[in-house]
Amino acid sequence: MKGSFRVTMAWLHSMLGLVTGWVLFAIALSGSLSVFRQAITLWMHPERDPPRVNPLEATSRAIDWLAHNAPSAPAWYVTSPTADAPFPTAIWPDAQGTYIQRILDPQTGSPDGLRDTLGGEFFYRFHFELQLPYPWGRLIAAMAALALVVGLVTGIIIHRRIFADFFTFRPKRGLRSWLDAHNILGVAALPFHLMISFTGAVTLGSLLLPWSTQAVYHQDMMASYTDLNPALYSRPASGQPGHLVPIRPLLDEADRHFGGAGIEQVYIFNPSDHAALVTVIAGNDHTVSTTTGVMTFDGTTGQLINAHTETRPVIRLYTFLYGLHVARFAPAVTRWLYFLSGLALAAVIGSGMHLWTLKRLRQQPHMGQHIVCRMNTGILAGTPLAFATYFLANRLLPLTLANRAVHEVQAVFAVWALGITFALFRRPDRAWPELLGGNALACLAIALSGLPWTNVVMRGTTIVALMLGGAFGYAAFRTVRRA
Repeated sequence: MKGSFRVTMAWLHSMLGLVTGWVLFAIALSGSLSVFRQAITLWMHPERDPPRVNPLEATSRAIDWLAHNAPSAPAWYVTSPTADAPFPTAIWPDAQGTYIQRILDPQTGSPDGLRDTLGGEFFYRFHFELQLPYPWGRLIAAMAALALVVGLVTGIIIHRRIFADFFTFRPKRGLRSWLDAHNILGVAALPFHLMISFTGAVTLGSLLLPWSTQAVYHQDMMASYTDLNPALYSRPASGQPGHLVPIRPLLDEADRHFGGAGIEQVYIFNPSDHAALVTVIAGNDHTVSTTTGVMTFDGTTGQLINAHTETRPVIRLYTFLYGLHVARFAPAVTRWLYFLSGLALAAVIGSGMHLWTLKRLRQQPHMGQHIVCRMNTGILAGTPLAFATYFLANRLLPLTLANRAVHEVQAVFAVWALGITFALFRRPDRAWPELLGGNALACLAIALSGLPWTNVVMRGTTIVALMLGGAFGYAAFRTVRRA
């Protein structure tokens, strides 16, 4: 404790921002983009307009393709197409245990004719895994989310004029202007900031507080999964070859049982074994909660083994909070509010980090503070440039390139590393406008690469790219003028 309670909270607020700010900025920015991950996936497949498909038929074709192309895989995970995401997605582990993901043509069930890309799924996975192996990426994201909750609460405590300052912005005042912007952006979407950070921490709560599960289940984690999801029945492979029954009748039966909710995912375990299992999970695009019905069938006989609809209050509360976070239920207007509020959160984090360095540089800064200042430049201006590179790599990499989706992701991290390195060896007053100008040019290139604008996804992405490009260009112009 340093002096008064408010002074202590101010110190905690600053330290949490300093330690986790760079990670939180990347998480907030990628999480904002992941709100439109289905639209991003469609944009990254310009060779086809969004098709109109029968979800059950497309899912059945995808499973038929897996039966011919990944028969020895221990499991298949297929996500059914929807109106927003009309392409089914298949995931399966190879012989080395590495998971392969492919977006499939709903008409043929094959990836042929579609470019190899993760689409918007990259941003969704990155914002809670940080492209790190399990559990390290998720654990870092969980701790960052918890730090954000505490940072928001301490920010409210130390802010004496929280509502009055919402209407106060003094431009061209240097440090004062940055503080006003930080306050306004924080208060404008404060309920969203609190909700998204708290639900993010709750979603990854088992990594933050694993001891209760370990105390009850010891090392038998499968028993905990079974209790949480009673219908996700599992059994080991028998070692005897087997053949799957036709999948379409099972999907029809599950669809009738779910009463119009649709089918979200199909898991098939041990598909080439006599002990094969087919698990069908109901859709939840029209409810906030992700509580779903689950049905499990014997894969070789088609007999229903188990069916479960979640009614336990604690589990329903958890799935409601998780549903608030991922916003699968959200109509178009709500998605835009999530997207803009997420960008505001990224701006709050970025302005807070920049404000911290401005205060220290006005005093007698030491080498560490100079390094933080330059790292700020590289992270805050380099992260959106790296994410923009992902869109450009989708258009520039050859369609026949092996492991093309991997190279798209590698391009993001290569540009990110170059941006940070550039900022470390360049004076901040010059690095800022140059990197911001690079962002403006990248956004313009994204808008042009969407030509021809044949559908609403292409047009919408172009409009957003032009708006962001204009914002980056204006920021670069103002930075040059200040310099």
